[in-house]
Amino acid sequence: MMNIDRYINDGQDPKVVEKLLLKLQDMLATGEQVLYVAVQKMPAMTLFPDSIAMTDKRVFFCRSTKLGFATDFSMFSWSDVLDISFKEGILGAKWFLTSKEGDSLEMKHIPKSQARKLYQWGNEALEKRQVSETGGMEGPHLKIASVAEPDDPLSGKLKKLKLLFEQQLITQEEYENKKSELLSQL
Repeated sequence: MMNIDRYINDGQDPKVVEKLLLKLQDMLATGEQVLYVAVQKMPAMTLFPDSIAMTDKRVFFCRSTKLGFATDFSMFSWSDVLDISFKEGILGAKWFLTSKEGDSLEMKHIPKSQARKLYQWGNEALEKRQVSETGGMEGPHLKIASVAEPDDPLSGKLKKLKLLFEQQLITQEEYENKKSELLSQL
């Protein structure tokens, strides 16, 4: 039996998580790691729950089919994800993913705590993607006004960097490293 303890901290069904992780093992890229698994829980008994698995590289929507003997997977790399969101209801939450291609997926009956964690992990993955796409200078959904004078682009970069740090979108270490790199260009 594999160690699934880190994936069942929020009330996930251990049998469903173990079964899903065994299937994902054959699908993960080298070095890809599962970060979080959320399992559907309906108000009445859930015989064949659907689930969402997040890795550092992708999101998997896992839908149980054929009375639980098979699973349909919808996979999206983080570079293909446009937005994630969720809406809490009385008994659970709906979790949404929208791809850059316009695909929109929804999973109902995710426990609220799991939906929040999916959202948290997902936003962290989107932030990392955004930072890598922009060379570390902007975070997701961040609108930075042009603050540089036309004759001093380095000053503008330093101001943007400071703003990213103040909004806690980059760490102190990232801030210091990038600042040193920019100042060495003087």
